[in-house]
Amino acid sequence: MCRKVRIMASIDNARSTTGTKCRVPDVNPVSGMCPICVEDCNTLCEIGKSAFRGREVLYPSPEYFGISTASSNKDFFLDWSHFQIMAELLNAKGIEPDSDVAFFENADVRTVIAAGSKKPIPMKLPVHLAGLGSTAIAKKYWRELAAGAALSGVCQVIGENVCGMDSDAVYSNGKVQNSKEMEFRVNSYRDHWDGENGRIVVQTNVEDQRGGVDDYVISKLNVDVIERKWGQGAKAIGGEVRVTSLEKAQELKKRGYIVDPDPEDPDIQSAFGFGVFDSFERHSRVGFPQYESFLEDVDQLRSKGVSNIFLKTGAFKPEAVAFTMKCASDAKIDLLTFDAAGGGTGMSPVPMMNEMSTPTIHLYSQVMQCAKMLKSRGRYVPDLSFAGGFINETQMYKAFALSDMGDGPAVKSIAMARAPLAAAMKGRHFSDLAKEGKLPAAFTKQYGENPEKFFIGASNMAKKHKGKTLGTDIPWGALGLYTYWNDRIGLGLKQLMAGTRRFKLNCIEHEDIVSLTEYAEKVTGVETLENRAARVMEAYL
Repeated sequence: MCRKVRIMASIDNARSTTGTKCRVPDVNPVSGMCPICVEDCNTLCEIGKSAFRGREVLYPSPEYFGISTASSNKDFFLDWSHFQIMAELLNAKGIEPDSDVAFFENADVRTVIAAGSKKPIPMKLPVHLAGLGSTAIAKKYWRELAAGAALSGVCQVIGENVCGMDSDAVYSNGKVQNSKEMEFRVNSYRDHWDGENGRIVVQTNVEDQRGGVDDYVISKLNVDVIERKWGQGAKAIGGEVRVTSLEKAQELKKRGYIVDPDPEDPDIQSAFGFGVFDSFERHSRVGFPQYESFLEDVDQLRSKGVSNIFLKTGAFKPEAVAFTMKCASDAKIDLLTFDAAGGGTGMSPVPMMNEMSTPTIHLYSQVMQCAKMLKSRGRYVPDLSFAGGFINETQMYKAFALSDMGDGPAVKSIAMARAPLAAAMKGRHFSDLAKEGKLPAAFTKQYGENPEKFFIGASNMAKKHKGKTLGTDIPWGALGLYTYWNDRIGLGLKQLMAGTRRFKLNCIEHEDIVSLTEYAEKVTGVETLENRAARVMEAYL
């Protein structure tokens, strides 16, 4: 099968993420420049804007920092749409094949991370909130995200650099002793946690480990799940945020962060005061993990009382994938998350999101090759998770099916960030509009003018949590996230499972999907529909 290639030449010189355009639509397909570039053009293309703003054009438009998320807009020519879910008719798994029993509401979408460990982590849904750290958008919507995740019964990961970015944090000899922001994030989740499903997780990178974040959250906040961070799909150069205060930039530099431009340089201070630029960039250092030191690190964490250890890494070279799988296997960690190319929650460089790291399906295939090799040799295979542009249940089902190694999916949860943030943002935004009487007329006509009505799950949530008030104790944005995850993705996943007659997640099989293109088959090994038909139909006839 051939797939029409979608040429996106103008992406090289005009991107919505950087707020740039070209003057004419028929750009040069090689350079992305207008075929005739004229001197009196007032349109800012990538080149033109870079002439004025330089490094700012590497990032999503600075004016949207803290109120937006960003992703790649490159077509990698292989995505989840290249696979099709196969409906079943002749048998059922995970339930009695009885028409009065096997209806979709009875499908079980619960999952368990680290089922074989001393402290398994059950979750009501096979999704969790990936590491949302010091970026401004995560801080702004943390209450919505934390409450939504806890009420949904899933894990939430507090991302990197939270203590380091907290101006109120107390440090002694370079080690954090107290952080109001970290305490707020932990408690915002626990305030709504049922004590069983999901867990609050703290992610730590190189800067966090240097700053003693592990010891602080373990000893002072009773956090017992730690996730080490080796990188992410959107960038491989450390976390980045914008800082709009000179004093804050200077404080971060004193705490050991890399801050550009140098906030201690008098000339830079003058330029900032004059308004030449209005924000500094804070960068984190990159790590260089080693096999022996990682195993020692994991042992040390366990000796400190950590019950579960996660690891999140990016979409690096295939040899790095193999190295990571080896480390995770030998250290016997509980969950390993791979973050594929293409997305970011705050300030990932746009060229990197488009042109660096391994795209989702390719990375997925590499990881599963490693997992199968480990299993064939009798070695431990950690529970797996993937991040990389997941927004709905069809993508998730295909991901679970692709990870089946004969005894159920190795992938136990899908890590999400941008989509949950979008649900939380939309929930808060529309409830604010309702308060101000500014809802779109078409919206109010169809769904009503107050949150109690236009949130379809408001009444049920109020009944389940009678001691908590919607809109205050439970933010409207949290209800938005809960509704998106439970009423849409959870129910949608149940319908797909019923359609394939797989009524438990561990019953989902590799055979449940087929490739729609030869390229998809080549990359993943999932046979095309026509090859599947040729293989199985004669036997039935």
